[in-house]
Amino acid sequence: MILAQLTDLHVRPPGLPAMRICETNMLTERALLAVRDFRPRPDAVVITGDLTANGLAAEYRNFAGMLARLIDMPVYVVPGNHDDREVLRSELAHLPGVTSHPRFVQYVVEDLPVRLVMLDTLIPGRTEGELCAERLAWLEATLAAAPDRPTMIGMHHPPFACGVGHMDRIILRDPAAFAAVVARHRQVQRIICGHHHRVITGNVAQAIASVGPGVAHIVELDLFDDKPSAWRLEPPAFQLHVQIAGGGIVSHTAFVERYPGPFPFIPDPI
Repeated sequence: MILAQLTDLHVRPPGLPAMRICETNMLTERALLAVRDFRPRPDAVVITGDLTANGLAAEYRNFAGMLARLIDMPVYVVPGNHDDREVLRSELAHLPGVTSHPRFVQYVVEDLPVRLVMLDTLIPGRTEGELCAERLAWLEATLAAAPDRPTMIGMHHPPFACGVGHMDRIILRDPAAFAAVVARHRQVQRIICGHHHRVITGNVAQAIASVGPGVAHIVELDLFDDKPSAWRLEPPAFQLHVQIAGGGIVSHTAFVERYPGPFPFIPDPI
């Protein structure tokens, strides 16, 4: 099994950049093309939130058009803080699971070798995330329903601090409550997130937790320095989560851009 994780696309209406500078539409299309052309072919694409920059219907329609033109494999999405849950549910109702729950964009993908649980952490109008009592109860019941299946959770807001001050203030609220649920369900092996626009790895209970890089702009790496948030145009990337026979799940970071090579390994003359 190969899952391609993209995150934080920040798609705009056609012809418009994000934040007046970042050509997120172009960069998203290039990332989707890189996933489409990757070999071996991924089994599915998982997009962990911030599909759009402002939650506009025109942005979701643009995103849906990109998927229709470029991707011919299942696509699983959850909302991020830049999304509008109700507009997403309306404009992307054709995507699997999006309207499965009556209130939230959260659902389970059962037909992969790893059980994929997609969580909605959006708080309308807020930057940080939340799993309210209703969502936590849903997660508890969902995990309890399949205790023997290896499980991956996909969500937007990371449930752990990473050392970048301005990002650590807008992670998942009350991450201890989420970690307690994960700890009770030992089949949860991986938690994949977005939001921070950087490759970051931590742990939540027994599970490895990771943040995927943005496919457009990348957040400035200001470790232990509480500066205002800023971003750069660093090389865009996505992650590949691969199930290895007898070895669990491993993750690779793949760059969208093409670089010189491949070249053979040839011994240097002595």
